[in-house]
Amino acid sequence: MNEKKQPERTCIACREKHAKKDLIRIVKNNNGEISLDFTGKKPGRGAYVCPTLACIEKAVKSKALHRAFQCNVPMEVYEKLKGEYSAEQN
Repeated sequence: MNEKKQPERTCIACREKHAKKDLIRIVKNNNGEISLDFTGKKPGRGAYVCPTLACIEKAVKSKALHRAFQCNVPMEVYEKLKGEYSAEQN
């Protein structure tokens, strides 16, 4: 019964805990560049959001990424998130 514990992370929009692998990671590297991280291994500060349209829209509306990274986040990042949601639905 030596089961490995699954890491959990909190969604920045709904504030609910989920398994790390079930969330989309957004990372800000040391150069201040913000990108989506599908491997979960990119270096930098990470923030997680549920792959649901409701959570993504809530993150946009509440500027959750602005708070998480303590800087202005370009709209392109939010557009990529919405695009990722659309890709997962197909």
